[in-house]
Amino acid sequence: MKHINDFVRLLSGFLNHYLPNEKGVSANTIKSYSYTFILFIKYLHDYRKVPVTSLSFNLINKDLVVDFLDWIQEKRACCDATRNQRLAAISSFIKYAEYMNPSHLFDCHQILSIPVKKTESKVLNYLNIDGMKLLLQQPDTQKTKGFRDLALLSLMYESAARVQEIIDLTPASIFITNKPYRVILHGKGNKYRSIPLPDKQVTLLRQYMNQSSLLNRENTQKPLFQNYQGQKMTRNGINNILVKYVKMANRENPLLVPGHLSCHSIRHTKAMHLLEAKVELMHIRDFLGHKSVLTTEIYARMNPKFTFEAVKNAYKNITSETIPAWKGNSELMVMLQNLAK
Repeated sequence: MKHINDFVRLLSGFLNHYLPNEKGVSANTIKSYSYTFILFIKYLHDYRKVPVTSLSFNLINKDLVVDFLDWIQEKRACCDATRNQRLAAISSFIKYAEYMNPSHLFDCHQILSIPVKKTESKVLNYLNIDGMKLLLQQPDTQKTKGFRDLALLSLMYESAARVQEIIDLTPASIFITNKPYRVILHGKGNKYRSIPLPDKQVTLLRQYMNQSSLLNRENTQKPLFQNYQGQKMTRNGINNILVKYVKMANRENPLLVPGHLSCHSIRHTKAMHLLEAKVELMHIRDFLGHKSVLTTEIYARMNPKFTFEAVKNAYKNITSETIPAWKGNSELMVMLQNLAK
């Protein structure tokens, strides 16, 4: 790597060819990795005074990467989890660079030795059945936007979809003509999963899609949920919808709906309700699109009701049903009573 544009050439190959073609990662992951390097280049330009035209892989070392990670935390107020995400993107790029040019093995190994920071285990926020019902009662279905919001939030709950999975939906992803009714979600790792839909959700979706002309064949590739411009909704847009109705539900009953919920909380809510309905963890894993059941086990650990019921069902009575009266040696009883004084 003797040329001044080695870094740019490697980064282009990493993002445009290696990740999508050899690794098969999703577009969302590539977008996240790209943003990491936008920040990295900004850091080099603003704080190290290295313009893009002068970038070289020879400049990249462990100290530089650690300084960049410190910068995003100190100057951009990023949390430890975000720092770890940025480090993961850089580490993946470094492995690619090592693969493309083994002459940089030492520097690459030094960078790959940077540890992730330990993060605190987050408490899962979720609603009970009554809380979820109250939340879904908030949209004004007499208005077009309110009906869209109800269809969106209820589908997010029934499918336990991630926000991006909801954003990427099109009418072609919804199968509500014949049973089994289902929605096809495009999830992490470029994987698809089929989620069954209950009849009430299907009725709601049919009405919404009919009102929005989304049942027409020419509109099958349009976004299922659109903003006022007819384009895909954004993460912030969906989050704002949720925040609006959470505040309304919280004013009505703060015990059922807390004041702060994220879109992912709706996914947690569905997972908890499946667990409480005694659906096996392996099926919940497939429903949520987790790679491993170990990820899904967090719901069992976070649900005290599930733990209580599991322990209660495992209880075995090992004591005798009747307590026998003392018989025989009365002198032994006298001795024991004296010892007890």
